[in-house]
Amino acid sequence: MMLGGARRVSMAELFKRSGERIGREVNIVSYELLEQVPIALEGKVVVGLRWSDPNVVPDIVRVAKEYEIDIILPFVDGAIEIASKVRPHLPDVFIPVGDFEVNRTMFDKVAAAKAFEAAGIPIPRTYTALNAKMPAIAKPRKGSASRGIRIFHTLDELMQLENFSDYLVQEYLENKEEYTVDCYVSQKGEILTVVPRCRLEVMGGEVTRTITCRNSKLDALSRKVITTFNLRGPVTLQFLHDLDRDRYLLMEVNPRLGGGVVCSIFAGAPIADYIIDESRGITLNPCDDWAYNTLMARYLKEAIFYEA
Repeated sequence: MMLGGARRVSMAELFKRSGERIGREVNIVSYELLEQVPIALEGKVVVGLRWSDPNVVPDIVRVAKEYEIDIILPFVDGAIEIASKVRPHLPDVFIPVGDFEVNRTMFDKVAAAKAFEAAGIPIPRTYTALNAKMPAIAKPRKGSASRGIRIFHTLDELMQLENFSDYLVQEYLENKEEYTVDCYVSQKGEILTVVPRCRLEVMGGEVTRTITCRNSKLDALSRKVITTFNLRGPVTLQFLHDLDRDRYLLMEVNPRLGGGVVCSIFAGAPIADYIIDESRGITLNPCDDWAYNTLMARYLKEAIFYEA
């Protein structure tokens, strides 16, 4: 069952292909706010509650039992904490997410930045209202997909930001590259694959063009992040490469499958297979034999719905 997998049609197709590999049929159920979403092309859509609803956990438990769900995966940030809360209620369902407190910290950008700094992990310089320098970037402390992000070039503009404490304010790097690293960590804590890819084009916070690359610095830094925070399951890390100072800086940790993980899977990282196999208790083997320079370019495709 996908939690918030409304647009993850390609990922659903990859899970089905992984099932065919072992002679099993994979059925997709996605828990959504609307019935008419693209994932309906590949599975059953169940209309549920908002992540903030106090009844969302028992409702997901009910749906999982009704549809005899074997695996639950969050696909949006708000669903990660919910998946952590659901797990104790469904001990026979494979829910590859980490500790609830860690996940809650990662969903709060201000708390996450403090945790990264405390662990000695390099991040962009973080500002308060008293020490900010220009240019600066402000991100809502609880948000995703680049919504609400603002760039400031003067201190006067920044000081007009309402509720400063609701934002993570950091140095803005003009000369930079953006990288995502797709990882999978077994429930025993073994890091099975680490695949960096450069984000070449982004639209609405979603990568639309990306290419895998070999990068020993990002590999080592990603492993440090995973080990430091005891992460489990699929993990997506976001980094900046400061080209002026040749340094890699951690931006975000998303303990879930990222939207561009499809690129890493087609490059040879068997992340969908890992999820299917680990849910069945099969021993997993590390994979570093993925193809670099695998480029993914996204295009628009419509799902059409008619009234009954």
